[in-house]
Amino acid sequence: MRTALRNAIRFAALAVAMGCAVPASAQQPAPGPRTLKMQSTWPASSTLQENFKFFAERVDKLTNGQLKVEALAAGQIVPPFEVLDATHKKVLDGAHAVSYYWIGKHKATTLFASTPAGPFGMDHWDFLGWMYEGGGLQMYWDMYQKEMKMNVVAFPIMPSSPQAFGWFKRPIKNLADFKGMKCRQTGIVAEIFQKMGMQTVNMPGGEIIPSAQRGVIDCAEWVGGIEDLRLGLPQVFKYHYVPGMHEPSVFGEVLINNDVWTSLSAQQREAIRSATIETIVRWWVRWQKQNAEAMAEMRTKYGTQILRTPPDILVAFLKAWDEIAKEESAKNPFFKKVLDSQREYASLVVPAKRFLFPPYSFAANYYWPEAKPAAKGESKKK
Repeated sequence: MRTALRNAIRFAALAVAMGCAVPASAQQPAPGPRTLKMQSTWPASSTLQENFKFFAERVDKLTNGQLKVEALAAGQIVPPFEVLDATHKKVLDGAHAVSYYWIGKHKATTLFASTPAGPFGMDHWDFLGWMYEGGGLQMYWDMYQKEMKMNVVAFPIMPSSPQAFGWFKRPIKNLADFKGMKCRQTGIVAEIFQKMGMQTVNMPGGEIIPSAQRGVIDCAEWVGGIEDLRLGLPQVFKYHYVPGMHEPSVFGEVLINNDVWTSLSAQQREAIRSATIETIVRWWVRWQKQNAEAMAEMRTKYGTQILRTPPDILVAFLKAWDEIAKEESAKNPFFKKVLDSQREYASLVVPAKRFLFPPYSFAANYYWPEAKPAAKGESKKK
């Protein structure tokens, strides 16, 4: 290595003496590989952590090993809910989380996780379209840097939805059944359920099982499918309700300290952008297959009763959200700006897709008809 450096210096000196231009490669040695120390808010065994690890693998390969991401799990350096502050202060180079965790700092953070209600009926791809084609990404950065004064940049990366309504120790038939229950909820979703009569507790995923076992909570919402199976929720709850309207198209985020971001080469920044998009697609399609397999295992191994969420609960949720969003818009100009932008984008794409796309249930019910419940007095077996 020293010999190569000496030769480069001699070549540069000789070139100058002869009046020749010095090639950029001879002016200074090429920078060596760089590693970004980043931490998530997820347990090491979580599929959400696998999203983070996939992203790290793609960054490594897209930069030919010149930029690496050390994808640390929750708690390895700082507590799960402290990764944003740690990234801002450069204790961490970056983080992998979901923006509604920061609702205590700014209510608009929930809007960049696409919760609740889509928004306005948007699915994952509509929301991603708003981010990249409707001005959402710039608002995302403005929220962190201008509104919250956080020295970070952010990208959507993890479409961990549609998420289930949740887990319960006893069945629920209507809105009145869960009033007074104490349930693990996070972000603005917790406020909405409180408005609907539920008592809520905010806690990391790793605390749900012991809290349920001690009777601290009666119900919990985590993610659904494979995530809930790995966390062990079927072992402490019997009734699992789907779907939910709180996170029908949620996206997690990757955060990077802005000083770190600007210190990267243009090619490395492009590699990170490309890696986030590839991670969204590749991880999500794998994850949906895992969810289907997990639901089958819940039924057969643990006897989980997977039930439809009562429609009146979903409608009441949307109404409560609309009220909260209206109240927050009246006192928070940035929240209103983002919500209005999402509404405008949704007003274009959602009605059009309703005509262009056949309902998922149309062909699904043709090929995979749902079993109808047996009438009273009628045997289920023919």
